[in-house]
Amino acid sequence: MTTAARVELDQFLRPFIREIPNFPKPGIDFKDITPLLADARAFRRATEAMAAAFAGDRISHVVGVESRGFILAGPIAQQLGAGFIPVRKPGKLPHTVERVDYTLEYGTDALEMHRDTLQWGHRVLVVDDVLATGGTAKATCDLIEMTGAELIGCSVLIALAELPGLTVMRHRRVHSLLRY
Repeated sequence: MTTAARVELDQFLRPFIREIPNFPKPGIDFKDITPLLADARAFRRATEAMAAAFAGDRISHVVGVESRGFILAGPIAQQLGAGFIPVRKPGKLPHTVERVDYTLEYGTDALEMHRDTLQWGHRVLVVDDVLATGGTAKATCDLIEMTGAELIGCSVLIALAELPGLTVMRHRRVHSLLRY
């Protein structure tokens, strides 16, 4: 994508991101993507651009991170001709799972994926709505690599540049449409 096209896309999409101050707690300015999802043209342009960054990479599977990542990952998987795999919080998947525990700022969390969905030879793209601290993104990448599949990169709608996510993910290919 040319610089001019990237600027035009940024200017088009940015008004569809609603900032909610002090949510979910004081001091956090939540980036609400609901207005973008509700506008057919904005939703399409966003998912097309997120997919286009990896169009030449022979992606076999798109992993969507619970929960807003699911919404973006489905159309991206279809555009790339790839399968869709959900990564979920513990206890949500009905079959045998792989699990990775990770540290949050104030505690721990975990992610799970069905054990039989990925294997050596698969080329995987991770999709999520926001890259903030990088904990969830790193854990998802670690989970994929545990399967022997090849992690190609991560495509996110928004990267929060003031938080450490881009630094945490610096050794991985990360594409974001918007940066705040």
